[in-house]
Amino acid sequence: MRVHVEGGAEPPEGLVEAVRAYEAALVADDLEALAEAFERGPDTLRVDRSGLLSGHDRITGFRARRGGAGAREVLELRIHLAGADAAHVVSVNKPTSGGRGVVTQLWRRSSDGVWRIAAALVAAPAPVLDPRIWRVAGNPLVAGASQGALAGETVAVKDLFAIAGQRIGVGVKTYLAEAPVETVTAPAVQALLDAGASVTGIAQTDQFAYSIAGLNPDYGTPPNPAVPGAIPGGSSSGPASAVALGHASIGLGTDTAGSIRIPASYQGLWGLRPTHGAVSLDGVAPLAPRYDTVGWLTRDGETMRRVAKVGLAGEPQVRADSSLLAAPAVMMACTAGVRASFDAVLARLAVAQMRVAPVDVPPLDQLFTAFRVTQSAQAWASDGEWVESHPGALAPDIQARFDFARSVTASQEEDALADAGILAAELDLALGNAVLVIPSASSSAPSLGAHESELEERRRATLSITAIAGLTGRPALSVPLLDTFAGPVGVCLVGPRGSDLDLIEKGLALEAVLRNPGETSLGHTV
Repeated sequence: MRVHVEGGAEPPEGLVEAVRAYEAALVADDLEALAEAFERGPDTLRVDRSGLLSGHDRITGFRARRGGAGAREVLELRIHLAGADAAHVVSVNKPTSGGRGVVTQLWRRSSDGVWRIAAALVAAPAPVLDPRIWRVAGNPLVAGASQGALAGETVAVKDLFAIAGQRIGVGVKTYLAEAPVETVTAPAVQALLDAGASVTGIAQTDQFAYSIAGLNPDYGTPPNPAVPGAIPGGSSSGPASAVALGHASIGLGTDTAGSIRIPASYQGLWGLRPTHGAVSLDGVAPLAPRYDTVGWLTRDGETMRRVAKVGLAGEPQVRADSSLLAAPAVMMACTAGVRASFDAVLARLAVAQMRVAPVDVPPLDQLFTAFRVTQSAQAWASDGEWVESHPGALAPDIQARFDFARSVTASQEEDALADAGILAAELDLALGNAVLVIPSASSSAPSLGAHESELEERRRATLSITAIAGLTGRPALSVPLLDTFAGPVGVCLVGPRGSDLDLIEKGLALEAVLRNPGETSLGHTV
């Protein structure tokens, strides 16, 4: 390793050794040593192509979920002194995977004589494709028709859909290794191709799509560009990250318990869960067919409108009432930041003379329980045989969900199905033909370093909200309209069955009102 100090001076005592120790800790993925290498406190910075991490805790949490940086050799150090106890260090490294990387750091020596990093900018070699996002990609992987309503658009397809010539991997390497090559493309994919969109690639999913977090131990966690250092949301995590990063303009995914709406909420995207059964599930690996739906993710509402018109072609559509409803009980499941932001939205709608009336919904814990038990029973029926014959193939949290699913008895499922029917009827009676306006998730995206107990708490709260659309089969559209200190959160519009396209129009109208107060409301000028 060549070391050059500005002006030909000697490097400060201990600095080069500290850099070497840091590099060794990176290669060994020594989390304790890496945490010690950064200054503690809220002002420590780390920047890479995924965005800015601010604060020692967030940086440490990011590393805990990353899984190591890979081996590399430091070729050169350039040191610019900034006083006796600070130095600007630029290192050039050669990863064993190829290419060159550059790391720029501000090191400071503390009163105990130890050098630590105060700020770091990491420029890694650009990957051909990011395996956290893409399982396989092309330029394109599958070309669409030469013309059509979606000509020029690109699609990230969740790894649950059949594409002729490819395998379905369901986010599990062991499953992929045994999967046959598909001979027929799923109708939901083919519809986009026929309309002129091209498939960029097959994007990652949580294992068996049985999570809403976006974490995947086999391939890594897709980045969340809206909130660097936070989880992306799942299980359509790969398509969501691809769309948010601009790698594709359309994400094709599925939503069983919120797997379109939650990553859309966490990453500031539009996400539509259509009316249950409106889009064919042929050629799509199942989780819980009673609730599985095909849906889409986009960066803007106009693109969503065009995509939905293609995907829902031939499906009868209805218009929802212009009245809006809000459920106070849902707000109690949300964090204070989400509640405050949602209240601000309601206040702005009131100024625009758009009344949002309160509505009572069944207790959220009952919604969650009925949904969880019935979904779990179906998940075991769909995938339990494979899971049971492949011990150790799944992440602990996914395995735990399948373990619970295995434990659901026939009588428990029967009781839960009866409860689900009653709750759905109560919801239909309360909501009628109006549009329910609620947060898409109970919080903004949790940190990558969040404890498992925090993730589970947020998961239960969020699933109790998303179950409203799940149990009733109603369409639900997440629109990126809430801003919290911790990141974006979607506003979810839940409408009567068959009102999918109308929900998009109402979402666009709400966006216009909230972004440009006084211009437009739901169908009239204010």
